[in-house]
Amino acid sequence: MKKIVSALFFSIILTGCLNYIQDVQLYPDGSGKMIISYWMPLPSIESTSMLDKMGIGIFNPDSIRNGFSSQYVTIENIEVYTDSSDTTIHATLELSFIHIDSLNKTKAFKDANFAFKDGAAGQKIFSQFIQPFATGFGFDEGAYKVVYKYRFSGDIITHNAVRTEKRTLIWEYDLSEIGSGKTISVTFRPYKLKETPYWIYILSGLVLLVVIIFLFRKKKS
Repeated sequence: MKKIVSALFFSIILTGCLNYIQDVQLYPDGSGKMIISYWMPLPSIESTSMLDKMGIGIFNPDSIRNGFSSQYVTIENIEVYTDSSDTTIHATLELSFIHIDSLNKTKAFKDANFAFKDGAAGQKIFSQFIQPFATGFGFDEGAYKVVYKYRFSGDIITHNAVRTEKRTLIWEYDLSEIGSGKTISVTFRPYKLKETPYWIYILSGLVLLVVIIFLFRKKKS
């Protein structure tokens, strides 16, 4: 994640404001889906040219794809657009992953330290590291926001989320709050697939028997 983080940080210096949202649905087997979106005030032509020359291209679809690609990740969609109503530029990335640990193998999440491990009996422990950002460049720290949203298919045992909205755990920080880094941590008990009730099999058998009898009589007539 180092190069992406450096790119985002450089963008903050240029514009004084950037927002980042990471929205994740995590399943009991460690697979899941992620939507990443970030936006900032539309930079000047000079600033955009400087970003491109440095090879950052955080609003370049090819650069975004390269940063998040791996054999364990499927890029579903990438969209980059400008909003003239508030003069902002946006990037949205949708991806699915075989196992969230595998995101550590991408360039963008190289130092995110995703972990998905067994805990106590029947429990799983998930964590992700949010990297620190250097401060002291004189821009408004409160203007920079990072938001991480996670939904788990199971009962939450413990977590260190800032707040919750129904079944969504949310971590939200401005630049000064990140400090030396933050770690997202959740322990949950995955839902178990319920066994199919016996009456379903009995009902299915009766329906099948009725259909066979109907077709047999129709054939005889």
